[in-house]
Amino acid sequence: MELFRIKNDIPFMSYGRLTTAISLITFLLAVFFLWSKGLHYGVDFTGGTAMEVNYPQAANIEGIRKAIADTGLKDVTVQNFGTSQDVLIRLPLVKEMSIAQLSETVTAALKNADASVEVRRVESVGSQVGDELYANGGLALLLVCVGIMAYLAIRFEWRFAVAAIIANMHDVVIILGFFAFFQWEFNLTVLAAILAVLGYSVNESVVVFDRVRENFRKMRKATVTQVIDNAITRTMSRTVITHVMTQTMVGSMLLFGGEVLHNFALALTIGILFGIYSSVLVACPIAMWLGVSRANLIGDVEKKNNEQEAEATP
Repeated sequence: MELFRIKNDIPFMSYGRLTTAISLITFLLAVFFLWSKGLHYGVDFTGGTAMEVNYPQAANIEGIRKAIADTGLKDVTVQNFGTSQDVLIRLPLVKEMSIAQLSETVTAALKNADASVEVRRVESVGSQVGDELYANGGLALLLVCVGIMAYLAIRFEWRFAVAAIIANMHDVVIILGFFAFFQWEFNLTVLAAILAVLGYSVNESVVVFDRVRENFRKMRKATVTQVIDNAITRTMSRTVITHVMTQTMVGSMLLFGGEVLHNFALALTIGILFGIYSSVLVACPIAMWLGVSRANLIGDVEKKNNEQEAEATP
C-alpha cells in the first residue's frame, strides 16, 4: 500500500554530513543534560511509601491529588488500583519526615477532603529495591542492544549492525536527555517505553536495509550512494503510514491516558520522532561510511551463482 510515489530519488546521502552533525550536536546536548542535571527518578528507583486507600463510592482522583498537593508534597503518583473505589498512592522519600509521619499527613489530608476514606495498607519501598531495579533496567538495555546487534549481523552484515546500534542508542540517549532537561519523572513505565523504542526503531532500520540489499542485486551499475537513496525514497510511503498510525495511538495515550500513562506516551512520542530521523539519516550514512558495498552483502551469493553458470555452460 502506498499513499504517494516519488518518481525521482531524493539525494538523502548528499546531506549525510549535515544530518549526522545535527545528530551529534543533539546527542552531546543530551549527554550534557544527563551529566549536569541527571534523571529525576521516581519512587520505583529511589524508594518511598505506597498507600492503598478505599472509598465507598468512585474515588475522585483529581480531588485526591489536590488534597495531597495542598500538604506541600511533590511528585506524588495517584491512580486507581483494581476498582474505581480503590486508589494507590505512591509517595517519594521526604528527608524531614519518617514513614509514619508521612502517612499520617496524607491520611489527615484525605480525611479532610472526604471523611469516608479508609486506609487499607501502608508499605515502604526501600532504596535497595530501587537499586536492584536500576541494575536490572541497565542489564535489560544491554541485553536488548546485544540481541539487536547479533540479529542484524546475522541477517545483514556487521557494518549494518554497528550503524543500527549507533542509531538506536542515539534515540535512547536523546529520550533520556529530554527527561533530564525537563526533569520529568523517570520510572519503570518510561524504561518500558525506551525498550519499546529500541525494537520499534530497529524495525525501521531493517526495512531500509532490506531494500538496500535488494537494490544491490537490481541496480548493478549504481553507486552505493544511489542505491541507498533509492532504498530510502522507495520506503518513504510505508514509513509515513506506519509512523502516523503509531503516533496516532501514542498521541491518544498522551492526551487521554491520564497521569499514569503520560510519561510512558511522552517517551514513546520522542522515540518515534527521532527514530524516523535516525533510521534514515543516521544509520544509513554511518553504514555507507563504514564501507558497505555490494560485495559485503551479496558477493558470496554472486560468486556462487557465477560458478554454477560456468559449470552449466557447455
